[in-house]
Amino acid sequence: MNKKASPKRARTKQRRLSPDDRRKEFVAKATEFFSEEGFGGGTRDLARRLGVTQPLLYRYFPSKDDLIKEVYRTVYLEPFDPGWDRLLADRSRPIRDRLREFYGAYTAVIFTRKWLRIYLYSGLKGLDINRWYLSVVRDKVLTRIIKECRHEAGLPAQGKPTASELEMAWVFHSGIFYYGVRKYIYESPVLVEKEQMISEALDAFLATFERHFAAAAPAARRTPVKVVG
Repeated sequence: MNKKASPKRARTKQRRLSPDDRRKEFVAKATEFFSEEGFGGGTRDLARRLGVTQPLLYRYFPSKDDLIKEVYRTVYLEPFDPGWDRLLADRSRPIRDRLREFYGAYTAVIFTRKWLRIYLYSGLKGLDINRWYLSVVRDKVLTRIIKECRHEAGLPAQGKPTASELEMAWVFHSGIFYYGVRKYIYESPVLVEKEQMISEALDAFLATFERHFAAAAPAARRTPVKVVG
């Protein structure tokens, strides 16, 4: 007599996440959601995507704005390496080498479809994310670059950047940014590799900065550049 083996039910044990891990999971999936749907997507749809109820989502983030701010922090601020400022300020190295290394590392962070889509969606929506981020770039990156360019050109490095200096730095920085938009958002062919693009953009920016601002500065304001060798 053949005995029928009773099939055993496969029990899948769902791992119970800690509140901190659950919060991180929500932020990671919300980031994906916003990068695909834009910030017009509602929390009801987001909760459905997460596989949770809306009230549970609100236990972790009392409002959609709170969730957006956390996405901003994890996508934009967390990857912003504090070592970048030390790199840019290291005058033992030529400024061109410092900038090339910085922009290599910086673009490795921002040149992703998810990062760029969230950035562009937030700009179209008129959210504060872009304004917050642009102020960080201005204060932490461009102001430092201008100081180092002044020093390299034999100009006093102290003092706030002028409007003209900042605009020139924004044009340079935005050109590198737009290379990523063309490649990852428009999916348009780029004509040279990223490293070559950064290198050539740096040559143009540094030459223009020195030619324009050093030539315009009164001789009394210039400081002699030390020649090594």
